[in-house]
Amino acid sequence: MRRRIAAFAVSALLAGGTAAMTLPAQTAVAAGHVTCHPDELSRQIAELKNKAAEQKRHGQREAARRTLAQADALQRKLHMCVKSDEDASKPFPR
Repeated sequence: MRRRIAAFAVSALLAGGTAAMTLPAQTAVAAGHVTCHPDELSRQIAELKNKAAEQKRHGQREAARRTLAQADALQRKLHMCVKSDEDASKPFPR
């Protein structure tokens, strides 16, 4: 009984792996190009931080913590976006 279950599990994994390998990969054009808008992200971060400060003044500490977490996530996204733009290889290096 155990051997049948193990064999079935292995065959299911193999079948899933081959199905995943045969699916066509999405190109960057089909998937949609991700653009970076540092000014907009910076504005959103500032708005969220102001909102968190206002919530903290009104005694809503838990809501302020969640809002600051959103601002931190956007800050990380902005940092990664700017870093990827800086590290991107140029088409014709000088």
